[in-house]
Amino acid sequence: MYGNTPQGVGDYQQSDLAIQAAAANPHQLVLMLFNGLMDELVRAKSHLAARRFERKAQSINKCIDILNALTSALDFDKGGELAVSLANLYDYCVYRLYDASNTLSTEAIDEVEVILGNIQQGWENMGQGA
Repeated sequence: MYGNTPQGVGDYQQSDLAIQAAAANPHQLVLMLFNGLMDELVRAKSHLAARRFERKAQSINKCIDILNALTSALDFDKGGELAVSLANLYDYCVYRLYDASNTLSTEAIDEVEVILGNIQQGWENMGQGA
């Protein structure tokens, strides 16, 4: 009876996330992506520390997928120079994550966390001012 509980909880969390995403405005979606990205970066570091290299690769690939989604969501017409700067930062973070994966470096992931944490904070502050 209890053996199915974790999967049931996972299913519930997935459907709850889908409901939140469907109701979210674009700004909220970006924040949701950032929250998931930051959580996954922590997981990637823990997989590295525990030498779970396959899971580390999966986590880093998820992070790169989220960064690519954030890049594709940028509006270069309206965002101008800021959108270009964000795209460049996201590209740099992707590069550092590939490097972290290849060199097994938690320091590279730490660097990405700092960069993205600052961007996330900017998005959060922008939402408070709206």
